[in-house]
Amino acid sequence: MGYMRTAMLLAAMTGLFLAVGYVIGGQTGVIFAFGLALVMNLFTYWNADKIVLRMYRAQPADGHPLEAIVADLANRAGLPMPKVYLIENDQPNAFATGRNPENAAVAATTGLLRMLNRDEIAGVMAHELAHVKNRDSLTMTITAVFAGAIGMLANMLMFTGLMGGRDDRNNPLGGIGAVVVMILAPMAAGLVQMAISRSREYEADRIGAEICGQPRALASALNKIAHGAEVIDNEVAEGNPATAHLFIVNPLHGRTGDSLFSTHPATANRIERLLAMESSGPAAFSAATAAPRPATRRSTIPTVDRRKGPWG
Repeated sequence: MGYMRTAMLLAAMTGLFLAVGYVIGGQTGVIFAFGLALVMNLFTYWNADKIVLRMYRAQPADGHPLEAIVADLANRAGLPMPKVYLIENDQPNAFATGRNPENAAVAATTGLLRMLNRDEIAGVMAHELAHVKNRDSLTMTITAVFAGAIGMLANMLMFTGLMGGRDDRNNPLGGIGAVVVMILAPMAAGLVQMAISRSREYEADRIGAEICGQPRALASALNKIAHGAEVIDNEVAEGNPATAHLFIVNPLHGRTGDSLFSTHPATANRIERLLAMESSGPAAFSAATAAPRPATRRSTIPTVDRRKGPWG
């Protein structure tokens, strides 16, 4: 994601802020929403990573073996050493955040460390470092914070409407318009998230496999994580769905396909491309990602190791 893409994303989110602000308080609401959006644009650029890490109660992985794995991968990728965090959660998953490679952080759940072996963990961390290298993490993190904030404004609109605090004289759309905006604003914010091309996940898979040198290990990890995410809840993610696109596999239930409304490509498609990369080299993987095919069946692959993770 380039800086222009980030600027367009922020502009779209700001527009949604202004629309909700107008419905809440007319011209005064627009001014308030504009000021709030301006502050959030600046605040999220510098602090969005901290917000997301705090949201998931991530703790520094000081002295944990995961740090050594990430340090080796960062060295291979030519990246500065990111901060490494652990999230106490049974669902296997991971994400990257930070405004640039010099201020990046990667986080993994304890469930992921228990379920995967060392090579698979390295594949997952390499995928997250690929997002850092591509500077995806800034766009992904800011989108998560803004989508959540737009949902908060929509809830505020509902509250003021129910309590009679909104002055319809300042809103030419009237009560019906307020209800429409209240419903559509969070949906539009979600669509902006989904508009971030899901090809970034394919690209992060490709670059991550090159960094760790083991496409099959990453494919095996995706297989295990996807199955784990299907049966193990991530309550924090369920309560903050705007952050779902940050994770390597969707932490929410019921969204698995390559559809318009999915934040992630189908895991079976990603696995297929990784195995193609192993068989035929990076060129075949890049060609495969150009035309994603819908998954029609669950992918089964020989995993690297079915034992428990290296730390229990």
